[in-house]
Amino acid sequence: MLKAYFIVPFLAHAAVAICPGFNFGIGNVEPLGGGVNRWTVFDDNCNAVDGLTTNQNPCTQGIFGCSPAPVIFNHYRNTFTGLQYACRTDPNSGSCGGVTISVCCRNDGN
Repeated sequence: MLKAYFIVPFLAHAAVAICPGFNFGIGNVEPLGGGVNRWTVFDDNCNAVDGLTTNQNPCTQGIFGCSPAPVIFNHYRNTFTGLQYACRTDPNSGSCGGVTISVCCRNDGN
């Protein structure tokens, strides 16, 4: 019975922290129809805090930078503060509201 008390708090924390050690997580593409797509930026508590909705290439819209193939978002520029965050895939990332987190981002001082 004692083990259950330790597992429950751990699982509850793991469900909330989408990118442990990072500032933000960027969700996978969400097709909205008509060629329009959405990428939501979440904080580590799954609050949607920024994002991009476009029918254009998200890599050229100013908020995200992309790596060469295989393409991933490799940086995120916060639209409110202008701060830039380095992004990478992370095996500990989770999901928010059914949206899988594709990359985790943190400010490395740039």
